[in-house]
Amino acid sequence: MNISVSSSSLAVIEPTTAEAHHAHDDGSRTVLGFWIYLMGDCLIFACLFATFAVLAENVAGGPSGRELFDLPYVAVETVLLLVSSFTFGVAALNIQTGDPGRVIFWLAATALVGAAFIGMEVHEFGLLIGEGATPGRSAFLSGYFTLVGTHGLHVTAGLVWLAVMIHQVYRFGLDGVVRRRLACVSLFWHFLDLVWVCVFTFVYLRGAI
Repeated sequence: MNISVSSSSLAVIEPTTAEAHHAHDDGSRTVLGFWIYLMGDCLIFACLFATFAVLAENVAGGPSGRELFDLPYVAVETVLLLVSSFTFGVAALNIQTGDPGRVIFWLAATALVGAAFIGMEVHEFGLLIGEGATPGRSAFLSGYFTLVGTHGLHVTAGLVWLAVMIHQVYRFGLDGVVRRRLACVSLFWHFLDLVWVCVFTFVYLRGAI
């Protein structure tokens, strides 16, 4: 028995790139799953802040935050992250007006500022380690590197996510799926900004003063 399949039939069976883009994206499940993840992240950071609060005074004869932290330097890091939150807000406004070109521009600006923040944080860690203030030096430094490092890893993941979304806006435009994903990454990015404000206040400012 000969079975023939026409090319037109194959075209119906095989999904196009755009169809594959939408195939596994159910709106309600995406939003619910993201909120569950975000609440889990809140718990993680709450535990890290609580741990740091317990360990903050345990310097084991080593340097304390007052000796190590450079507040003007950290203030610049904070300004960078707040600026990135502003640029993301401008991108969100352009999402509402349906201008993919401007959305891509402002997402790229957000990623650039976020990358500068990560670069400064890595430089700061390098200086501390060069001075002998390593995570193994004291419980205080162990808690510090864990908390700030975890935040830095989240920002790095956010940069990767931004790069993916820039590609998706360029490839698919601002359809419903892309808008929903952009809303999720926006919440994630602003959440990280809020966490950093807490880090700056309770770790750096409190430690230096």
